[in-house]
Formats: sequence, C-alpha cells, structure tokens
Amino acid sequence: MPVSLAPAPPPPALDPDQARALLKALADPIRLQVIEALGDGERCVCDLTEQLGLAQSKLSFHLRVLKEAGLLVDRQSGRWVYYRLRTESIEQLRGWLQGLAAHSATPAKPCR
Repeated sequence: MPVSLAPAPPPPALDPDQARALLKALADPIRLQVIEALGDGERCVCDLTEQLGLAQSKLSFHLRVLKEAGLLVDRQSGRWVYYRLRTESIEQLRGWLQGLAAHSATPAKPCR
C-alpha cells in the first residue's frame, strides 16, 4: 500500500471559547510546569511527581484539569499512567494566536 507524503491537514480552528478554555488551563503556574515537563516527551506520573516536587494528589488534580481541557492524553501500562501533550490542541492554540497577531496590526477606523 503506497504511503502518502503529503503534509497532514491543519487541525480545525479554535473558536474563542475553546481558546479561552485552553488558556485558562495553562494560566496556572503548576500546570504550565507540567506542560513544560511534557514538552520533553511522554512521562509517567511518578517521574512528574519527582521532577516537579509535587504530591501525587496535587499533581493528579492538575493533570485532570489539563486532560479535561484537551491538552493532554494518557495511557495506562500496568499500574502506571503515562501522559503526553496533545499536539493537535497546541497547534490549534498556535493557529488561534497567529490569527490574533495577524489581525492586531489592523489600524482603527478614524473617529468622527
């Protein structure tokens, strides 16, 4: 079966409510640390707990918020749960921010 070399289509655009939900989840400093840690790749909860110096219950709360916002996905292997970033959500947020940046240069209409 031939493999397509065409680039993947861009993820669907975010609406402002979806962008606000993602930004709200990212606004917490601990959750941002989790995101940064997962920027190096998939991690087990035990590794994140140690790296971030957080109690497992506190980390689990923040992981749940990030997962519900659509920023993380998890998988279970035995008794361990591994988390990784959901790249589609990050790409969607980047696209939304790029749209803001592109339109922010539009000059105001003259006042009467």
